[in-house]
Amino acid sequence: MTGEAIPGPDGRLRCPWGLSAPDYVTYHDEEWGRPVHGDDALFERLSLEAFQSGLSWITILRRREGFRRAFAGFEIAAVAAFGEADRERLLADEGIIRNRAKVDATLANAKLLAQWSPGELDGLIWSYAPDPAHRPVPRTVTEVPAVTEESTALSKALKKRGVRFVGPTTAYALMQACGLVDDHVTGCVARGGN
Repeated sequence: MTGEAIPGPDGRLRCPWGLSAPDYVTYHDEEWGRPVHGDDALFERLSLEAFQSGLSWITILRRREGFRRAFAGFEIAAVAAFGEADRERLLADEGIIRNRAKVDATLANAKLLAQWSPGELDGLIWSYAPDPAHRPVPRTVTEVPAVTEESTALSKALKKRGVRFVGPTTAYALMQACGLVDDHVTGCVARGGN
């Protein structure tokens, strides 16, 4: 693969990763890079990006419904109310990634975020969205960064406020997934919300 947009089975050009597995096509076309707002929705994405750390995204994507069931649809208030029995249930749940540190971080983050004002997580995350006019459009996937100045700043801001498991790379993946940046390559059908 050259990293440039390539035609899919329907002839439409897509980022190469969007065609690397059948599960990716819909996610690539309809979700990745589209703006996501709302504290619960962003908590879900933040949590899933943390679970993805060290794994491939396809692993998380294929288990997303299991994560949603296990974590009460990622409703912050509901997850914040989880107790030790819930933690043990999560660590035994084969429908998710049973990583103790990631489960504990998700539970701790929910308890923390439940204390924030409504819209505070959304406002904080989106305050780090870079000006699209100052971002070059990637021609190939090799031109897409893994970390940026903004993702490093977002990571620091979240950590300073007590959010766990959100390094600069995880923060950038969150920015990509939630539409703070548009890293679809030139010619991709999903570029710019097409």
